[in-house]
Amino acid sequence: MTQPPVQAVNLRRMFGDFVAVDNITLSVEKGEVFGFLGPNGAGKTTTVKMLCGLLMPSSGSAQVAGFDIATQPDDVKSSIGYMSQKFSLYSDLTVSENIDFFGNIYGLDNSRLKLRKEEIIKLTGLDGKEHVITSTLSVGWKQRLALGCSVIHEPRILFLDEPTAGVDPDSRRMFWDLIYSLAQKGMTMFVTTHYMDEAENCTRLGFIYNGKMVASGTPLEIKRTRMTGTIIEIDTDAPSDALKLIKPMESMDEVSFFGRLIHAVTTAPAGTADRTIKNIGQLLQQNGITVNRINTIPPSLEDIFISLIKQEDRQGGHQ
Repeated sequence: MTQPPVQAVNLRRMFGDFVAVDNITLSVEKGEVFGFLGPNGAGKTTTVKMLCGLLMPSSGSAQVAGFDIATQPDDVKSSIGYMSQKFSLYSDLTVSENIDFFGNIYGLDNSRLKLRKEEIIKLTGLDGKEHVITSTLSVGWKQRLALGCSVIHEPRILFLDEPTAGVDPDSRRMFWDLIYSLAQKGMTMFVTTHYMDEAENCTRLGFIYNGKMVASGTPLEIKRTRMTGTIIEIDTDAPSDALKLIKPMESMDEVSFFGRLIHAVTTAPAGTADRTIKNIGQLLQQNGITVNRINTIPPSLEDIFISLIKQEDRQGGHQ
């Protein structure tokens, strides 16, 4: 049986007495787009740095591209591409000069570098921008260039740490088109993100919270199996006042804003949602709040993530 390109077992990292990553176990198959989700400080970047051979684990093990991250970190580094959250290219160089620089870093000879540069410029849509100084590019174009430089040596696995942070929605969509085009060619993609719409595009997901993996699976599997309550969506003319009234209601597990809408998670027995909806409507109307709409909805990944965090906190996961 072929070993997955990324495999970790009980991976743990301590900083003094602080547990940054707590016994993470995961595997990522060839050509997958694996989304690694979690709030800031959850341990996403620390996990990625260990998997990239940049940070030694305190315990546990992991193999990336067939190499052990603890004993063969240099082999890991030469087999992967890594795009950090912060823009890591040279702003005073042109697009072409940045590509040349990273090609030389990865040891490409002149003929190979020339061919790969042409392929990278075409892949990223940077045609006509070769002689533009990088600092003058928009954030979206800078990220495209950073992606191109990180795959110039044709790595088997690409790690992207919050690659679209601060990028406008149109540029984010175009960037994800690039990610999928690379995955379709067989490259394995390991992407950290806090954008739930991006998570929907991943083939599989891992949710991390306080250093622990709290859920994993395809987006559909997670939606089907990890939501413990029924979600009621409420549209009113006074959402702030409505939220204060709904929160104390019996059987309400979580009540939060989704834009101007309210999502209320009820733990009432299945089949009683209609009664709960009626009770909410009556309560709001009695308090002079106009109700535009109340209905149950399928859980979004964001709903599930909020629910999982709440469960972890109740079980003492929050330290």
